[in-house]
Parts: sequence; structure tokens; C-alpha cells
Amino acid sequence: MTQQDRTVQGAGPRGQGDNLRVDGAALWHDLMDSARFGATPKGGIRRLALTEEDRQVREWFVSACEALGCAVSYDSMGNIFARRAGQDNILPPLAMGSHLDTQPTGGRFDGILGVLGGLAVLRSLNMAGHVTRHPVELVCWTNEEGSRFSPPMMCSGVFAGVFTEHEVLEKQDRAGQRFGDALQAIGYKGAEPCGQHPLTAYFELHIEQGPILEAEGHTIGIVRGIQGARWYEVTLRGREAHAGSTPMPMRHDALVAAAGMVLAVRHVAMQHAPLAVGTVGLVENRPNSSNVVPGEVFFTIDIRHPEDAVVVDMEKALMGDLERLAAENGVLLDVKRIWDAPAVPFDPACIEIVAHAADQLGYSAREIVSGPGHDAGYVARVAPTAMIFVPCKDGLSHNEEESILEEDAEKGANVLLSALLAADAHFSRGA
Repeated sequence: MTQQDRTVQGAGPRGQGDNLRVDGAALWHDLMDSARFGATPKGGIRRLALTEEDRQVREWFVSACEALGCAVSYDSMGNIFARRAGQDNILPPLAMGSHLDTQPTGGRFDGILGVLGGLAVLRSLNMAGHVTRHPVELVCWTNEEGSRFSPPMMCSGVFAGVFTEHEVLEKQDRAGQRFGDALQAIGYKGAEPCGQHPLTAYFELHIEQGPILEAEGHTIGIVRGIQGARWYEVTLRGREAHAGSTPMPMRHDALVAAAGMVLAVRHVAMQHAPLAVGTVGLVENRPNSSNVVPGEVFFTIDIRHPEDAVVVDMEKALMGDLERLAAENGVLLDVKRIWDAPAVPFDPACIEIVAHAADQLGYSAREIVSGPGHDAGYVARVAPTAMIFVPCKDGLSHNEEESILEEDAEKGANVLLSALLAADAHFSRGA
């Protein structure tokens, strides 16, 4: 099926709980209230993983879940699980969730909409006195962004068996602090080994982080999957020299080489347009002095495409360009691939459940593939998974000006609620 408007007929069961809706005003209040943790002067959020700001918002979240009667636990990676009992608590839970951490200049909705949308679902179930057959869990995954400890989604990755617990605990941020030490410092290292927590299914609500839904006038994105991505760390070593006395032909300028490589990343992505993207988002120049020829540059590369074969082709072309530019500029090149995330197709039954929920609620919807990665991409390896997108203004995300409409947040949470109830019925048939 193409990514377009759709109406699904009879894709899911109807029954008790069909008329439940979330409290949109309460959801918006939670979004605004939680934004004070790590608030920036420009109205955004700086809440890096395992910092004091992260600890504060976690405490706020745990208190909110406990106030709804949930039992809260966390595993050895700091992933938080808030559990609402069901009729048959032997069954693995139906889960919802996302993350609380942000980029260094992040917005108020990326990640946390999925967490607080899930909180709104729990609140609605409580208000209606509705007890699902499966227990329901709201999950907050640790370090989704990867902006402090790289790569992203490390802890949902451990949960899914992609990374080992040891390698993640040993990761260091740019200041040299170990992930394990930072996790211990905020008090969220649990006893349950990460990954020993089976799920019946998982649904994640998120802002689109792109312009398609807003441009086409749709309220809901029915996410079919996530495109493939690879991340690299690049170090160039040239030779520091005096800017005034070193002739241009005799320089080994690491920054000039890096500048060419930044353009090469863009060129490779443009060669595979319109679906490919390539980004250099972090650059460190040393010694960073106005009258010294740069001797060393460190930067990151992020390439993505919905087809894994194209990502491979992009990598091959890019590595050739980097080697050529290093040789032309007389610098040493060191490239490390630090993240390889293949394209992820979501579970067909869960996709249909989301589509049917949007249709039954009367919301305009279209199928879409996610450009950014999400924890759902790793969870999909161990449980049936789907995602729900809502529009964001101008497609802007990872930016302090990130913005969504209150009514869209409410509608996205209503789809999440309806999908959860339909999934409870769907997966109960096979339980």
C-alpha cells in the first residue's frame, strides 16, 4: 500500500472502552509543566541523558505514575516501567512509551509526547474504571537521543539484545564520564537485568519531526517503519603551524580537509535524493586559535535512507571521497562506524490497529516512513510494534522552537488509547 490517505474498514474489534477519550487539557498541562526541567531561555529544553535535569524529570514522572496507582520499577539500564494491573497479570504487558531526554537545544515535545500521551491513556482508563485483560505498562527509555552518550537508543538496544549491557555501561561522554557512573549517580540503576521483561506489543506516539503531515493537512501518521541509518566518528590529523608564516602549499590543514568532507556528505545524499539524507552535526577543531593552522578536527556523520542497499551504496561512495580528500590535503584519516541501524518494518497487525483507530475517530491519516530513529525500532525486534505520528510546525524538531497544536497532541493520544484497547482484544484472542 502506498503512503497516502486511507480508510480502513473493519480492521479491528469494537467493544467495551470504544468511547473512551483522553483529557486533552490535562495532557497539555503535563507537557507544559514537565518543560520546566532543563528549560532554556529560548523556550526549549536542554535535558541530556543522566544529568541532574534528567533525574528531576524522572522523579516527576514516577510520582505522576504512582499517583495513578501504577507500580513503578526500573531495570539495569535505567529504563522505567510504570505498570497498571490487568485482569490476567500473568500475560506480558501491552506497552506504550518513548523518552524524556532531549538534544542540547531540544524542544518540548520530542519524545516526551509519547511518555505523557501514555500517561493520559492511563488516566483515562482509571477515570472510566476500565480494566484491560493484559496489564498495561508505560515505558521511559534511557538515552534515546544519543547526544551525550553515543550512539542513540542504546538502552532500548540493550533491551532488544542489539548491544550488551557491559559495552553501554562503559560508554563515555565527551568529558570522559562513564555511562554506568552517571546512571548510578542519578539513582536509576535497577536490579532487573535489561531485556528480561517480555512485552505483548508496543505502541509509541511521537511528533513527526518532518513536514509531510502538516503540509498535506493530516492529523495522524500511520508509521510503517523506520529508515536505515549509519553514524560515523571521523578524526583528521594534520599539523599545527603558524598562520602567518606557513606557505599555503606546505600546509596540512585538518579543517580545510574537513570542510571538503562536509560537502562530500551533502553531495552523496543529494546523489540519492529525494529520500536520502546526510548530516555533519558536530565539529571540534583543535587548537581552535585564530592564528594557528588547525592540526586536528573531529566530526560526526549521519547518513540515512529507507532502503538498506542504498545506505550501503552511500557509505561506499562517501568513504572513497573521504580517503581522496585526506590524501589531497596531507592529513591522516580515522573513521569509525559507531552505529548501524538497518531499516525497520513495523508489525502489520499493529499498523492496521493504528490505522483503524484513526479511522474510527474520524481523523485524517496517511501512511508514512519515519526518517528519524526511535526506540520503537529496537523494540520491534522483540515485540509487535507500531508508531503514531502527529504534525509539528514547519516540520521543525531538535530545535528550541519545536511546536505542535494542543488539539493534535490530544488526537494522537486518543489514537494511542484506541489502539491499546484494540490490541488488548486482538492479542487476547491468541493468549
